[in-house]
Amino acid sequence: MDYSGPHANFLNSISNIPEDVIQDLLKISELKIVKAGNQIVRLNEVPTKVYMLVSGIVRCYLSTESGKEFNKSFYLPLSFLGPLTALIQKSPSLFVFEALHDTEFYEVDYYKLIELCKKNESLNMLYSKVLESTYTTYEKRLVELISLDAKDRYLELQKQIPNVDELIPQYHIASYLGITPVQLSRIRKKNDKY
Repeated sequence: MDYSGPHANFLNSISNIPEDVIQDLLKISELKIVKAGNQIVRLNEVPTKVYMLVSGIVRCYLSTESGKEFNKSFYLPLSFLGPLTALIQKSPSLFVFEALHDTEFYEVDYYKLIELCKKNESLNMLYSKVLESTYTTYEKRLVELISLDAKDRYLELQKQIPNVDELIPQYHIASYLGITPVQLSRIRKKNDKY
C-alpha cells in the first residue's frame, strides 16, 4: 500500500510526520473502497476503526425509531471520520456513516492508533490536531444551528461545499439544514434570483 503523495502531504500539513511513523500507520491501516449507498459504520455497531477519506463523499446521520433520518455532517476527501464517542466509550454507535458516492478511504484500527500515539510524540500531535479540528467544526455547526435561519445555513453550506447541489441529493441537504425538501427548493429559487 502506497501512502505517499497527497495523503502524506495532507498528514504533514496538519503535523510533521516522519516517514517511519507513516510506515507504522500503514501497518494498522487498510485501503478500502465502498460503493455508493453502502454503510461504513452501522447503527448500534461497536466500532473499532477510524477513517481517512481519500475520495468520494460520506454522510453521517442519526436514525429515529420510526426510521426518520437526520444528517449530522458530510465528509469530503482528505478528512477524518468515525463515531468518536462510541470509540472512546467502546459503546454502540448512535450514528451511521454512509457513502454517498463510490468512496475510497484508509481504515485505521483506532485502539492500535492510540497505542502508537502513546509511543510517538509526532503522531500524538497529529491526533490532537485532528481532535481540535473536529471539535471546532462541531462547535461551528452548533452555532449555525442556534443562530442562523435556514437560508443562511444553506449559504454557509455552499461556502463549505461550493458545488453541494451537484454532489449531494436535495433531501440529504434539507435534512442537514433541518428543513423539508420543499423549503430547500424555495430557498434555492429565491437564491437563484440574486
